[in-house]
Amino acid sequence: MAKVKDILNFFDTKAPFYMKLDFDNIGLLAGFPEQEVTRCVAALDITDEVIDEAIAAGAQLIVSHHPLLFHPVKSVVEGEDKGRKLIKLIKHDISAICMHTNLDTADGGVNDMLMAAMGAQVDGLLTPHGAHPDGRPYGVSRCGHLPQSVEFDVFLQSLKSALGCSTLRYAGGRPVRRVACCGGAGAGDMEAALAAGCDTYVTADLKYDHFLWAKEAGLNLIDADHFCTENVVVPVLVQWLHEGFPEVTVTISERHGQTIQFC
Repeated sequence: MAKVKDILNFFDTKAPFYMKLDFDNIGLLAGFPEQEVTRCVAALDITDEVIDEAIAAGAQLIVSHHPLLFHPVKSVVEGEDKGRKLIKLIKHDISAICMHTNLDTADGGVNDMLMAAMGAQVDGLLTPHGAHPDGRPYGVSRCGHLPQSVEFDVFLQSLKSALGCSTLRYAGGRPVRRVACCGGAGAGDMEAALAAGCDTYVTADLKYDHFLWAKEAGLNLIDADHFCTENVVVPVLVQWLHEGFPEVTVTISERHGQTIQFC
């Protein structure tokens, strides 16, 4: 029978923990390493609704992309956000494994899946931030190309459908062929995308000034929502768990969706 520690070690082989960015907090962030796991829920975030879903399913583990905890916890108090969640998890013998920037960076992780959703072939990295033991560079953002040039409005509708976005925020209008992406908050790589010869950059959490800069620079810039640009990886987590632990029943959260809504 699989234990929490076995699943944690397995994930370290799929998205090695050394690939995380320095600020990050990943791994087993709450729970019981020796706990046997028969059921698991996968989600982008560990929200109260996801925890309730795991309890109802009889799950012993939640696997998420975003960390349950980022900063040192000085107290665990019921009624406070982090304390409430930790207490509920521990009361119900549920562990939490979080795979964040190491999953952004990993082969087949967030950004490879975002490029696939764009219909693009990955050519390389925009801004490497480290190297594997064998010397190969790794990084978060990707660049690549579409099989052929498409009109901007066609690309927008295709991307919106592929990601399940309620809406897109964008500036631009150039035909799309050479593209780059960073799932989640990736404004910092806009200039790198332009320098790499990309006509289009897809990310999230953009500000007005970012769109103004892109318009003047001649770069198509698309904010496709933080949740939508990263949720593409949750099925990958499920696939990996099926591969490594076929005896564990794994479900994707049905209660956690795009947080930001528009009218």
